Parts: sequence; structure tokens; C-alpha cells
Amino acid sequence: MYDISIIGAAIIDILAAPVNETVFSAGSCPMDTIQMSFGGDALNEAVILSRLGKRVQLITKVGKDEAGKRVLNFMEENHLPVESVKIQKDLATGINIVLINEKGERNFLTNPHGSLRKLAFEDINGCLDDAAPIVSFAGMFVSPLLNIAKMKQLFARIKGKDRFLAVDMTKAKNGETLEDIEELLPYIDCIFPNEEEIALLTGERDPFENAKRLVSCGVKTAVVKCGADGCVVADRQCVRAIPAVPVKVCLDTTGAGDSFAAGFLWGIANGWQIDECARFACAAASCTVEAYGAAGGIHSLEDVRRRMR
Repeated sequence: MYDISIIGAAIIDILAAPVNETVFSAGSCPMDTIQMSFGGDALNEAVILSRLGKRVQLITKVGKDEAGKRVLNFMEENHLPVESVKIQKDLATGINIVLINEKGERNFLTNPHGSLRKLAFEDINGCLDDAAPIVSFAGMFVSPLLNIAKMKQLFARIKGKDRFLAVDMTKAKNGETLEDIEELLPYIDCIFPNEEEIALLTGERDPFENAKRLVSCGVKTAVVKCGADGCVVADRQCVRAIPAVPVKVCLDTTGAGDSFAAGFLWGIANGWQIDECARFACAAASCTVEAYGAAGGIHSLEDVRRRMR
């Protein structure tokens, strides 16, 4: 029924740009843009993959509130079924304030009590019988309810039917190390940390060394995202760099990593070799940073194909 299943957060983003430190001293600051968008690692991946032509299952959780209704409407507008979304009455749907500076880099203001941090194993488990052959767990360390023990339970359930498991992450919140998550890594076919996220786990700054360490701990393919420098790919054969696709202007890096993951999974679903998946992923990310909002730069498969050419 589905090509790819995505597990993780679906929220609303309120974007403001460009922001600098004067926002904290001035009574009022004019912005070039202030707009409502949609976000959350899983929603970003799912929307991009749907726009690229894949049939996507999004397994997520929202509140029974106005923000939750808007998320569900956005999903339907992007041809994403809502059957795998848990709607919880006493929960506030996550809303992030995204402050974007002149270089397109962003800082988030988040609500730790909203749906962004409340996805649990029980919200996911009942949807896995219908999951696709490719599953992306889009947000390691996002929800404290999905601790290492629960992630191991989830990953074992996913791999029990020999699915391809991809994992993306955010920064570790509680000082976790690579050794703490080592028992999870043999379940993972492909992992997508950025260079800061993996450095927090290993204490090592070199993305080549970090990619090799992930593979040595059991991951089949490690892809370390390096922003404007592209990515580093490691598997059991070798480690190599894949260059970024140049951009005209970087307006907003929000969702660039999620677009990268979506592009990579699109390639996997089409049977591509790993390096070609990484090149397509870099092209997808380059489209995203040239527009405001996590999914604002990709509207069709041709957008990414054109960038690759």
C-alpha cells in the first residue's frame, strides 16, 4: 500500500527572518518575512517524498486543537493519508518559533510539553502492520518517551519483517554517547546525523572518522550531513565525500536535513546505488535552502532533477 513509512513529529513552524541580536533590545523589529509554515522531521520528510511521487505513510501524533487541524489539512493537501495519525484530546500540537539569521541559519523556540516531545511507542506500534518495506525513524532524541529501550523495541519490531530501516536524529538531549546507543545500531540500514549531532555522541569532530565509527558499530551505511560541504558516506567497503550542490542564495536552512533524508530515501525506493542516493539527497537539500519553510523549495520531482542536471 505504501512505498515508505515515516515515523516522527508533525508540527507548525512560525518563521521570522532575518533576525539578529537586536531583537532582544529593540521594542519592535521589522522582518522581511513572518509566516506560518509546517514542520517536524517526519512531516517534512513525508511531504517531500509525496511531492516526489511516493506513496507515504506518516505515523505521528497531534493534539485535538486548531493547530492539529491545520496539520491534518496540510497532510491531505499533500496527498498524505491521516489514518496513522493519533489525535489526543488533552495535548497541544507542537508550535515552533523559528528565528532565521542573515545567513539562513536558524534557532528554535520549542514547547517541551507539546506533541513534538510526546510521541510514544504505543502511538506507533499499532500502525506497523501496514508499514512499508522502507521505514524512516525521523527523529532520534526528539521525544523523551522514545528512550533507548523503547527505540530498541521499536527497531526490532520494524526489522522483524525485514524492512529497510533509516534513522535521522537531532542533538542528544541528555549527554548520550555512541556507546549508549550502540545496541541500536545493528538494526539500522542507514543513518543520517549531521556533523554536530554525531560529534556530540563520539567526542570526535572529523566526519570521516565518525562515519567509519558508526559502521564499525553495526550500521550498514552511515551518511554524515555536512551542510555546504555535502556529506560523507561510509559503508563496509570505504568512506568517501559527496559534494553539495551549489545554491544561488541560502535563505533558510530549516528542513534541509529532512529534505536530504527524503531525497536519499527516494533513491533507495528506486533501487539506486548509495552514492547516487546521496547526490540526489544533496540536490533536494539545495532546493530547500533557497526558499523559506521546510518544504517550500520542492514542489515536484522535476525541481530536484533540474538541480541535479
